[in-house]
Amino acid sequence: MFSICWFDLSQRTMTETPSLPESTQCLIVGGGPAGAILGLLMAKAGVSTVLLEKHHDFDREFRGDTLHPSTLEVMDQLGLAERLLEIPHAKLEHARLFTANDQIEVADFTRLRTRFPYIAIMPQEKFLEFVTAEAAKQENFRLLLGADARRLLWEGDTVTGVRFRYGGAEYSLNASLTVAADGRHSRMRKESGLTLDATGPPMDVLWLGLPREPQDADLDVSLRIRPGKMLVLLERDEWWQLGYVILKGSFRELKQHGVEVLQSSIAEMAPELADRAKLLTDWKQVMPLSVESSRLRQWHKPGLLLIGDAAHVMSPVGGVGINYAIQDAVATANLLSGKLKRGMLTEADLKFVQKRREFPTKVIQRFQRIVQDRIIRQALNPEKPFKLPWFLKLPLIRRIPAWLIGFGVRRERVKQSP
Repeated sequence: MFSICWFDLSQRTMTETPSLPESTQCLIVGGGPAGAILGLLMAKAGVSTVLLEKHHDFDREFRGDTLHPSTLEVMDQLGLAERLLEIPHAKLEHARLFTANDQIEVADFTRLRTRFPYIAIMPQEKFLEFVTAEAAKQENFRLLLGADARRLLWEGDTVTGVRFRYGGAEYSLNASLTVAADGRHSRMRKESGLTLDATGPPMDVLWLGLPREPQDADLDVSLRIRPGKMLVLLERDEWWQLGYVILKGSFRELKQHGVEVLQSSIAEMAPELADRAKLLTDWKQVMPLSVESSRLRQWHKPGLLLIGDAAHVMSPVGGVGINYAIQDAVATANLLSGKLKRGMLTEADLKFVQKRREFPTKVIQRFQRIVQDRIIRQALNPEKPFKLPWFLKLPLIRRIPAWLIGFGVRRERVKQSP
């Protein structure tokens, strides 16, 4: 037993808590969407749960902010959707593609059969604070902010918990199940020795923000294409989030030409933001994202399961990463919580989680590759005029992106505890 502190998210103060037990039934590493939702679901199912998050809060620059219909349905099944949506957010109902000569609607979310026919754009910090605050209402849940998981604990070939650093000291915590939900650069994945198969998407993305004025029109999400250039424009309450798409590995060369090149490109593709593009005066205002797409061959070892980005890194195409991570968490809780409570969990149960979630992951990654190869790769070729793929002009085909982005292939529903 040892004394430990935790952060009260509502008061932002540090308070003493009772001693943390030396063991727990479910130990989750990573307080992103997958970890937070899994912690909530496990605790509500009566499983003793500890969630470790290495940062001291949830505030990050340019984290994904899109909550798709599948996620809003999960929150509704928990009876939390209405309160969640009281948090200020924007609604994205359409996605459009603009070229120099054409424009086309590539996704209409209002046609989806759901209570939530839109994508809610909400700061991820607020979403995670809301979810973990709900989890903290359960006596069997602990959130440790500032707890940096350093290595896995092993007994033979079985993972038995985690060694983590907290407040300048190191502690060990044993668990019946350790879940790695620590993102695309997962340390627990490296510790596990599991093999990651990666592909090479043809682009990287430069994320930046510009002020949004009250007179700006509502644009939902738009993809702007000019010869050799591509810009994603997302509406926020008080600012615009821009994703400037470049050929993979070309950021260093772009920087050599000066930030003025970025200013002029944005002004060309989004004339309504030309005045604010001049506010970009330093490359420090730009966050480069190295785009990758990868998937573990095996998501588990005895006592260990990987979910979300730790198991499968998604391309930013469609913004589905958060929502697939949450679907992983729902499936994990549905399939494993009962076994954990009874002390009957086996590696075969972990294998079944992978079996259920791997097929949807493969399908959406295949969809992303099609978009990358048929649209993005062509758009970034300055030598060849971009033409809209023929299939995007078919009304029936255009319904598919909204469905894939909104729900994915397999919608997980929260299993109600008996």
